[in-house]
Amino acid sequence: MPLVQIEVQDNGSGIPAEALPLVFERFYRVDRSRTRTSGGSGIGLTITRHLVWAMGGDIQAVSVGLGKGSTFRFTLPAG
Repeated sequence: MPLVQIEVQDNGSGIPAEALPLVFERFYRVDRSRTRTSGGSGIGLTITRHLVWAMGGDIQAVSVGLGKGSTFRFTLPAG
């Protein structure tokens, strides 16, 4: 079955290599100094991953390091 790939890239603070395997885990935050009132609950990427999986796709995060931004790409079946 053909796949569609969607990629979202930013030029934000980036993600350290050791945190990349964890960013889709529930309540995980790369910046531990942020609180729920100042920066989210840590469930957005978990929800996104489960939605992509429910549609038969896959998602990954890539970052070359702090200060270099991040890229999130996911694939979904085209049909």
